[in-house]
Formats: sequence, C-alpha cells, structure tokens
Amino acid sequence: MNGKPRKRLGELLIEQNLILPEHLEAALIRQKQTGRRLGQVLIEMGLISYEALTPVLSGQTGVPHVWLRKGLVDPKIVGILPREKAEAHGVMPMFKVRQTLTLGMANCDDLFVIDNIENLTGCRVQPVHCRRDDIATAIQQYYGGNIEMRGFLEGFHRNDADGPENRFEDLRMLDENAEGAPVINLVNLILIDAVKAGASDIHIEPDSRGSHVRYRVDGVLKEVMTPRGDLHGAAVSRIKVMSNMDIAEKRVPQDGRMHVRVERRKVDLRVSSMPTVEGEKIVIRLLDKGRLVLDIDRIGFHKETLRTMKGLLRRPHGILLVTGPTGSGKTTTLYCGLAFVNSVEKNIVTIEDPVEYRLEQINQIQVNTEQGLTFARTLRSVLRQDPDIVMVGEIRDRDTAEVAVQAALTGHLVLSTLHTNDSAGAIARLTEMGAEPYLLSSAIIAVLAQRLVRTVCPDCQTDDFPPRETLERIQWKGRDTAFVTGSGCDNCYGTGLRGRTGIYELLVADERVRQAILHDPSADSIRDAGRQGGMRTLRDEAFRLVEERKTSLEEVLRVVFLETQ
Repeated sequence: MNGKPRKRLGELLIEQNLILPEHLEAALIRQKQTGRRLGQVLIEMGLISYEALTPVLSGQTGVPHVWLRKGLVDPKIVGILPREKAEAHGVMPMFKVRQTLTLGMANCDDLFVIDNIENLTGCRVQPVHCRRDDIATAIQQYYGGNIEMRGFLEGFHRNDADGPENRFEDLRMLDENAEGAPVINLVNLILIDAVKAGASDIHIEPDSRGSHVRYRVDGVLKEVMTPRGDLHGAAVSRIKVMSNMDIAEKRVPQDGRMHVRVERRKVDLRVSSMPTVEGEKIVIRLLDKGRLVLDIDRIGFHKETLRTMKGLLRRPHGILLVTGPTGSGKTTTLYCGLAFVNSVEKNIVTIEDPVEYRLEQINQIQVNTEQGLTFARTLRSVLRQDPDIVMVGEIRDRDTAEVAVQAALTGHLVLSTLHTNDSAGAIARLTEMGAEPYLLSSAIIAVLAQRLVRTVCPDCQTDDFPPRETLERIQWKGRDTAFVTGSGCDNCYGTGLRGRTGIYELLVADERVRQAILHDPSADSIRDAGRQGGMRTLRDEAFRLVEERKTSLEEVLRVVFLETQ
C-alpha cells in the first residue's frame, strides 16, 4: 500500500484539541466493553458532538460527509436495494447517475458491505458518510413510503375532503375507476397534505413514465410524490367530478371550483384542466382563508413606509396602485388595505376576476366578460351605488383606466393593480393606454411596487460569505460582511428558506412627481423625481432585509436585483 499509514481516529481528535488524552482512554475502555465503534462511543459519552466528529472522520477516510435530508434522496431509485438489506447494512441509496450509485453509509470503511451492494445492484458504489440515526430515519421514510402510503390512503374517509354542495345527480356516466376507494383516497391525500404544507398551488402532471404531483410552497415548486401512471386518468376524473367539470371532455381546457375541510377549516379551491400530449394536467389553486393574514402591520412594510401607507389609505379620494408580477402578493396587499379602513361608516365595493377571498362587510363583484360584465362597465355601475372606496382587481384597458381616473377625481378612493416591474412604470403604462397625463397628475396619489422573497429558515440558519466577484457586481461596500443563509433541514424541505415577506417600493405623488407626469411621463423621468423625494427602491429595500439578516443575498439576487439592473 502506497503512502503513509492512516492515523487513528483518537490521535486525530487529540491533535485537533477536540478531546483530551484521558477522554480517549475512557472511551477505549468503554469500546472494549460494548464492541461499538470509537466515534459512536465518544458521542454516547458526551465527549464530542456528531457535528464536530464528522469532518474528522471524513478527513481520515477521504470520504465526503453529507447531512441526509429531504431533497438528497431520489425516491425513484430507492427500490434498487431491498429494504432488509438497507436495514441490515445501515445504508441508504441516495441517487444514481448512469451506473454509479451514491450510497449513504455510517461506516464507509466496510468494504464487504460495499462489495455486496455492488453485486446486488450491478452499480459502482460511491459512499458518502451520513449519521446512523439519519440513515434509519430515511429508511423508514422512503422504504416505508409505498407500504405505509397504501395504508395511509385507505385510512382516509370521504368526509375528510368534501366536494361541492351541488354534486352531479346523475352518476351513470362517471368512470368506475374515478369512484374507486384508492383513487378517492389518493386525491384526498394530495389535497389535505397540500393544505397542511401551506401550498398555494397543486400541479398534477402526466408524462410517458407516470404521474407527478408538485406543490408550490413559498413561490417555488417541489415534487412531493409520483403516483403510478395508471392512476392519473382516474385521479383527474375524480377531481373534475368534485369541481363540477365535464369528465367526458378531455380535449379543451376547463375551469371549476370546490372546497375541502381540513382540520375543521374550509379551504376554497380553483381547479384548471389543460390537455397535453401525455394527458390532462390539473392545477389547483388553494385559497386558505385560515392562513390569510389581513393585517397591514404584518406583511413586511418598513415602519416609515407603513406609516405613509396608512395615511394614503385614509385619503378621501385618489388612485392608489399596486404593481408587480403575477404571484407577488398584490391582491393580499389590497385586501390588507381594505381591512385597515373597513368600517360600518364606509361603503366599500370590489370588482375582481375572480373573487379570491370573501371579505366581511365588503360588497364583492365577480366580472363576467361573456355576459358583458367587464371591469369598466361594472365600475360605471358601482359609481351609481354611492361607494366610498372601490377596489378594481386590475386596470387592463383604456376604458377601465379612464373610468378609474374619473372616479378618483369625483371623490372616490380607488385601489387597483397593474403588471409593471416598478412603481414608475405604472404611470407610464397608463399613459400608453391612453390616459391623459394632466388627469393622472391630479388623480394618482401613490404607486406601490412589490415582490415576495423567502426568509431564512430559523432552524438551520448559518453565516454565509459570498464570492468577492458577487459583491463587486452588486457594488456592496462591506467586503467582509457575514451574510445569513440556511443550510437546509426537514422543516424547510432542505432549501434553507421558509416563509415569505414583502419588499416594497412606494412612489408618493408629491409635487416633483406630478410635474414629471405633466411634462415627461416616462418611467425614467418619474423614477428620478421619486428618488429626489426620498423614494427607496426595491433594490434598497431588498438590501435592507439582507442587512437585517431576514433573507439571504442569493434570494434577493434571484427575486429583485436581476430584475432591476
């Protein structure tokens, strides 16, 4: 054998001042009595932590170590090794690239086990060091999945996920498989698990090999299960029945609604089907009112911005716009604003497409373009109903923009949304629609641009030092700043991020901004006027959250910085 002989573990630990010589002597005595490995004995005696021991073991053996968690195991390849073999050897198949199987092992020196698994699987084994307890947990989760999932599914009752109150009366045309207990339970499991996970959307997608179920949690899609391909069609039919859609029609898109009851609360669901080359795809939007936060103090406003926003919402008339891409939380912000000003003394009306959440003491109207009930026409009718505050779901065309401006100029507070990248772009967009600048300069009181960023998981946060070239690219002044990031844990699905907060850019229409709208209503001109008045941009607010260690630099670069170059 070439090279120097490998040092013993005890010697390495003493050299690195992790244990004392007398600790090693005591541990060796205990090892002789128990027959266990030295590292395990040291941990049991409380002389060293697993976190401190693992890097030393990795350096001694030359085998990398990983924290075995969700996202590091491919469920599709777990079956390559029988469960009894995984338990007997204390190993966990993690993923396979071509003919190389990455294997989590507590004892990476056991060549007999490696040879045995290579013979069983026909793959070359690449060992990585993992904690023994983590391997046992992973075996229970991934190997128990198929068996326990079937039992779990069979344990669901139909009343755990109720369909709509107006069910079909004639069930003769339904596929028999769609009413089978396994399919009912599979759909129930997907819906209930998504609600408990805090998902905003469920994607059920077919492909040539089977079916995939993904949840959108905190704005990011995550695959959670891969049901058998032969269950996909039946599950789609079951969902379409529950949401009053036509299961016989598979060639055109359809929309439906239903609700489920989970943990004694009702969740509204919007269902959309879309034909693809592999079959029908289903997307379900979850509207969980129990998780909706309608408190303007709790959605991430900086204290100065919050104070200004509350003042704007108390104004008797004018237009307050909220801008941002789809999924940036615009509707939630408007709902929070309405909840803040809601009282028996005010007549508040909303015009939405669709009405996402039902709000008490507020008149909500669903537009219906097929029946001619557009935003503009509905807004004209609402103005005859003596409203104090009107929320228009979105200004999409010139007619709606003109009516909204007239409403603001005649003594009404109008709240609405636009799809623009920043606050200044909203006013430029309205002028492009045909709204007159001299009317906008009098009607607009403020524009709020916003984004949602994920916050660092509090259970696994740690320091992060980004590369120097990244800091130079964003012109960060503090070169040695310790940023915060998440290392990943079970509570955040291994992402290091959990929950979201808002980033806001508030452009108040002061005299500088009004003059810019009148004389040069371009986005650049209005943005410059806003900055002269003290406006903090999306980038400024994003970096403030980074400095306050609420989110990671990587997340900010993903959501905000690249959009505002």
